[in-house]
Amino acid sequence: MAKTETIRRARPRKSPSSAAKERPRRAASAKAETPYHHGALREALLKAAERVLERDGLGGLTLRAVAREAGVSHAAPTHHFGDLTGLVSELAAVGFRQFNAAMASACDSATTSLERALARPKAYVAYAQAHPGMYGIMFRTERLDYSRPSLHEAAEASFAGLANAIGAMRQEQISRDTMTLDQAAAIARAWSMVHGFTMLLLDGRLEDILGRLPNGTTAEQLLEAILKSTVPKWPVESGAAKG
Repeated sequence: MAKTETIRRARPRKSPSSAAKERPRRAASAKAETPYHHGALREALLKAAERVLERDGLGGLTLRAVAREAGVSHAAPTHHFGDLTGLVSELAAVGFRQFNAAMASACDSATTSLERALARPKAYVAYAQAHPGMYGIMFRTERLDYSRPSLHEAAEASFAGLANAIGAMRQEQISRDTMTLDQAAAIARAWSMVHGFTMLLLDGRLEDILGRLPNGTTAEQLLEAILKSTVPKWPVESGAAKG
């Protein structure tokens, strides 16, 4: 009995502070999560996904990685986007909207017909250089779900901008739904040229050509020379024509 009493007395009692340390880890992790209003969480997840994509590439873009980047539970991206395809598709929609806005802004800033003709392809390439990850997923059709309204609408708006630009150069209206073979060829030719140039630039395949040019020659200057030499007739300002 004496030994038992001694053992009981020797056992230290748990203090309130030590008990607090033994609280479930889940409570601690919950405090670490960033609180978001429900409506803002979706936007926060997309911004986090863009950061992960540009930093780690498409291979590093996972639902868990996005949740960690946003500081929320692992279930949050699934709740808002369903699966990785849903997330990537919504992110591509964001990319197309940024892309379209950049080209529209460049065209609005142009003051002459020639500047307007060059503004769109230059802005196209500039966006891809600034956001290579976003640009890459916008054209990864096998990873996207075009049945999602946001992606479908953003991609359609991008094509409409291209069709309108080609129509303006040809001084004719081009319908997105029905067009002539010649009109379609003009659109495909312009798109193929600028997209091909962009991919070569992003892959570093133009470094050899640029290295053979006079010092200081930029990729933008090379693009402008290509555009001027490929398109048979550029719009001419009325004042220049009179002179």
